[in-house]
Amino acid sequence: MIMGFIDTMRAEDHAVESTCRVLREQGCQVAARTYRAWRGAGGRVAPRTVSDAQVEDAVRQTAWTIRVGPDGIERRVLAPEGLYGRRKMTACVRRGAAPDASRGAVDRAMRTLGLVGVRRDKGVRTTIPAKDGMRAGDLLNRDFTAPAPNHTWVTDFTYVRTWAGWVYVAFIVDVFSQRIVSWHAQTSKHVDLVMVPLRMALWQRDREGHPAVHGQLIHHSDAGSQGGINWSSQHP
Repeated sequence: MIMGFIDTMRAEDHAVESTCRVLREQGCQVAARTYRAWRGAGGRVAPRTVSDAQVEDAVRQTAWTIRVGPDGIERRVLAPEGLYGRRKMTACVRRGAAPDASRGAVDRAMRTLGLVGVRRDKGVRTTIPAKDGMRAGDLLNRDFTAPAPNHTWVTDFTYVRTWAGWVYVAFIVDVFSQRIVSWHAQTSKHVDLVMVPLRMALWQRDREGHPAVHGQLIHHSDAGSQGGINWSSQHP
């Protein structure tokens, strides 16, 4: 079906690369070289493509199930097997609809379907002491109160599990109003994770007509060290 669609677009003078790029944006993973290889083989589908499609169907049937809700509507929900890792999923589909499934085919199918096995290892560490042991002084003296807005900001970051993997979220709270003045999310614990929301908060407060005065605002965070963050634990 996809190859036929590309044929149609070529007949309308659309480039193969442009068509494939649009298809990838819509979730159909196809490369221009794959299309040309298919055309060069006389329109025959490669055996691996057929086997991968069969394994993907088997993984999909294993990972999801249909349940009827209290309202009588059928919904597709993730089955307990959907939390399997590659090894367990391979063994499971081999016992079922795809006895000849290879580990590589199962791995490709799981990536395509966005499945990530649940691991029982230790959780993600977000507070890691600096190697040199140097820590900035506690400018608040553990007093988390403020007489006015823009006097004390407290920042921290945490992590959340998504279908794409771990995502780290940093946020800044104004102690006086208990308001989240800015937040930022990214997939790594580099220094930009906490510096981006700080710049955003300063810009936002200035835009609202309440700029932070130099020397009167304390930006407080924990004593962690993530990719260079330790140098900015606390600073006015």
